[in-house]
Order: sequence, then C-alpha cells, then structure tokens
Amino acid sequence: MIQPQSITFFIDRCLGNRRIVETLRAAGITIKIHDEHFDKGAQDVDWLPEVGKMGWVVLTEDGQISNNLLERIAVARAQVKMFIFVSQSLSGADMAAIFLKAIVPM
Repeated sequence: MIQPQSITFFIDRCLGNRRIVETLRAAGITIKIHDEHFDKGAQDVDWLPEVGKMGWVVLTEDGQISNNLLERIAVARAQVKMFIFVSQSLSGADMAAIFLKAIVPM
C-alpha cells in the first residue's frame, strides 16, 4: 500500500492569525509560519521561490499575487501550490474552518 505524502502548509504573513495556526495544528496538519522562516518585510517574489523549493502549499489572503506579474512568474517558476482567500470579511475562525474542510479528507 502506498502511503500518502505528507503536506506542509505555509501560512503567509497576511494570515498571521493565531487562530488559523492553532486550529490547523490541532487537526494534525503540519504548518510553517512566514515570520519563522523569512523577515517580516520579505517581498513575495523573494519567499515564493523558497517555499516552492520546499514543496510547501501556501495559504494566503493576498489576492494581489494573482494580479502582480512578477509574483505570478515567481509562483509559476517555483511551481507553488496555494489556496487564496479573496474575502476580507472572514474571521480567522471562519478561514480555519474553510481550510480544514478543503484539505482534510472526509
């Protein structure tokens, strides 16, 4: 039997919400946090390739990544996988619940 590959999720700085981190970790999900790996002022074009090299899946609410040409190129070149929340009106608890529903098998 083939074991499923472990997935590590990377929480973008804009989601630096403790609720999301705590909820996902409590569900047994491996989480990496932006500020534990990169400077607070790190530009997306600088950290995206590093996250891609690590094979981490980005969780963000930075919808501008898809509008910024250099950031789109960084995502494509590094083959970054990501979930982007575009609604700014959701609480951290709401976002965590939605992420869990999307990534935890039933």
